[in-house]
Amino acid sequence: MSQKITVTVKDHSYPIYVGANLLEQAGEIIAPILSRPQSVIITDENVARHQLSRLEKSLTNAGIAFSTLILPAGEATKSFDQLQSVLDQLLGLKLERSDKIIAFGGGVIGDLVGFAASIYQRGIGFIQIPTTLLSQVDSSVGGKCGINTPRGKNLVGSFHQPDLVLTDVTTLDSLPERQVRAGYAEVVKYGLINDVDFFTWLESNGEKIITGDRLAQTHAILTSCRAKAHVVAEDEKEKGNRALLNLGHTFGHALEAECGYADTLIHGEAVAIGMVMAFDLSVRMGLCPQADAETVRQHLERLALPTCISDPKHALSNIPMTAQRLFDHTLHDKKTSGGKVTYVLTRGLGQAFLCRDVAPNDIKAIFQQSLDAAD
Repeated sequence: MSQKITVTVKDHSYPIYVGANLLEQAGEIIAPILSRPQSVIITDENVARHQLSRLEKSLTNAGIAFSTLILPAGEATKSFDQLQSVLDQLLGLKLERSDKIIAFGGGVIGDLVGFAASIYQRGIGFIQIPTTLLSQVDSSVGGKCGINTPRGKNLVGSFHQPDLVLTDVTTLDSLPERQVRAGYAEVVKYGLINDVDFFTWLESNGEKIITGDRLAQTHAILTSCRAKAHVVAEDEKEKGNRALLNLGHTFGHALEAECGYADTLIHGEAVAIGMVMAFDLSVRMGLCPQADAETVRQHLERLALPTCISDPKHALSNIPMTAQRLFDHTLHDKKTSGGKVTYVLTRGLGQAFLCRDVAPNDIKAIFQQSLDAAD
């Protein structure tokens, strides 16, 4: 049995289905929105190994013909080279503008496929079937898609809403624990932005989400998706408060760029460190109680997520970095306007807000604080 959330933006609305064993129902759910009974699945090697046969069988049972493109796993796949390869293969398959592509995987696949769909023949529909906790609670919803460049994360992309999101929570069962914990950082984000009751619930139930409790996972996914659907409905193109969803991301993206988008630091881990830094910056600026910043740090540490760059338990600590280089990465942030980076700061738990007046020296000091934290 599944539950349904509807995302409504100016010219488009689409459903998010959340439930267990939805892959077995994917064909019958997808068939009614196809212009003809055929599609293309784009996935990665890891998802193909563990989950692809379930989706292919469901499409076959529903009479949907398909081709499958399998890409390398990992953040490096969000590149111009892979984008060009995907577009060339879609053209070779003679996909029509009225067809739909199926993005079957985590945030990397969803972002890359969504961007490819947005520019293939000036726009083709696509379906998100997210398979990681991070993509299920965040990147599959809202239409932001794109690729990375050496200068920064997601700096080339578009807004292109999916036609359907199908979230099968059982796909989390084959996910490495590290990936589940990284996805959990995006779950916590919603509580820290504006839902302190949800954060309080996570304080008691966070470990259940990571260890596979189906009810806890479903509640977390539904709560997160409802929160994001509400924000996206009000601000689809991130001209205002949708930027709140980037809590911790400006700092985190700088870390990812410095690591070369390697598996040394995966996105959710970077966001966890970034959220701690956002709270620390807010404390430094006299905006947030120190006790709230410590609560966030302790919660993430309890869930075995990194909270500083110099965390000796994480491989990140072995990469030489400087506060100046990390600061320079933030200058490429997409939220920059008039030469000023917009930061998501906080007045306390569940009280995030946007701020453009942050002194560069304060940003560098926070990076240095995180670099020195484990000393």
